[in-house]
Amino acid sequence: MKQKLFGVVPPIITPVDENERVDEKGLRLLIDHCIDHGIHGIFVCGSNGECMALTQAERDRAIRIALDECAGRVPLIAGCMDSSTQRVIDNIKRFEDMGGQTAVVTPVFYARHATQDETVQHFEEISAHTQADLMIYNIPMFTGQNLTADTIIRISQIDRVTGVKDTSGNFPAFIKLLNYFRGRDFQVLQGSTNLAVPSMLMGADGYVPSLAPLFPKAHIMVYEYGRARDIDNAMKWGAIVDDICRIYPMARSQTASTKYAMSTLGFVDKRVIRPTEPITAEEMARIDAFIDTMREYM
Repeated sequence: MKQKLFGVVPPIITPVDENERVDEKGLRLLIDHCIDHGIHGIFVCGSNGECMALTQAERDRAIRIALDECAGRVPLIAGCMDSSTQRVIDNIKRFEDMGGQTAVVTPVFYARHATQDETVQHFEEISAHTQADLMIYNIPMFTGQNLTADTIIRISQIDRVTGVKDTSGNFPAFIKLLNYFRGRDFQVLQGSTNLAVPSMLMGADGYVPSLAPLFPKAHIMVYEYGRARDIDNAMKWGAIVDDICRIYPMARSQTASTKYAMSTLGFVDKRVIRPTEPITAEEMARIDAFIDTMREYM
């Protein structure tokens, strides 16, 4: 049965120990925290979850832990992207064996010659050799390929492709997708947090903000007011979420700033996976001071 994805679906961090193995206790507590605070779904092993920095064994372990901890309480999607079609198929087959339902798939990366047609064929082959539902993940800053709206529409016609997370930042293309899929059984999620308000007002199913576990109230308000077509309140809370996003550049690495911000919850570590630079004491102090000014929105 296809999962219905909607609302705030954060790409959660993957807490790790000093050996860069998944911190199971921390990951479980983070998932419980999200669910307890009204988050609508979980995206494990996305870009924010350092999925391509984890070893294959640890990526699989993170997904297995997350599936077990969610236990069907909210929908879970998992990053199964990789650098070739066969690698993705292998990732998804392991995900299926764990009981997973929806695999997130990007175009291949590192292959600098990849074309739009090749990405359509990529999804066709994956669909033919797996059973899970597939979510298109358009994130050109990491893959080197920006899927056009027309290509996403072509891919959507492949068996078991059930939705798209668009992180291109191309709002006119996103509006084209919303118009095409309106009234169809296909889920459209906004991956660029700065476009959350207009996306919700225009009918997107949800959005995917990485800081939502730390500030669930503000992010949920954007979704609820946006879907209610309450422009004034959606814009009010959207301005707050935009302010929250100032955390990202407070460290040289967005991964480091996000993981440190999450560590202030008290049950996950700020540690990043090599070679990402760790956060400095000065950067931590800057983030601490900022979070203190925003506590009413947590």
